[in-house]
Amino acid sequence: MDSLAYKIETRSAWAKAQSAGVYTGSALDVADGFIHLSARNQVRATLTMWFKDQLDLILATIDLTQLGDTVVWEASRGGALFPHIYGSIPISAVHEVIDLPLLADGSHDLPVSFP
Repeated sequence: MDSLAYKIETRSAWAKAQSAGVYTGSALDVADGFIHLSARNQVRATLTMWFKDQLDLILATIDLTQLGDTVVWEASRGGALFPHIYGSIPISAVHEVIDLPLLADGSHDLPVSFP
């Protein structure tokens, strides 16, 4: 499995996590009992399915090697394995935070490196 995964979140929620030094998840994450992440090749589809037309989003790059056994790859959409975090994410495990500008068609402007 990949050593990096990605979290899509609102800019304001992410700012709160940075201030606290830890990300504990969105309301959906809390309800499901784990933090939803995507592998690199899943980010675009996740954005389209769950975040179309949403303003002020960021994409956080998470180093899974720092999260130990809280990382579980589980089958989800179409049987694909997605990284789920059963715990919190310390901000120290975040390598990069990328702004996701909203485009006119409701999609988001991802860096070219994302398939």
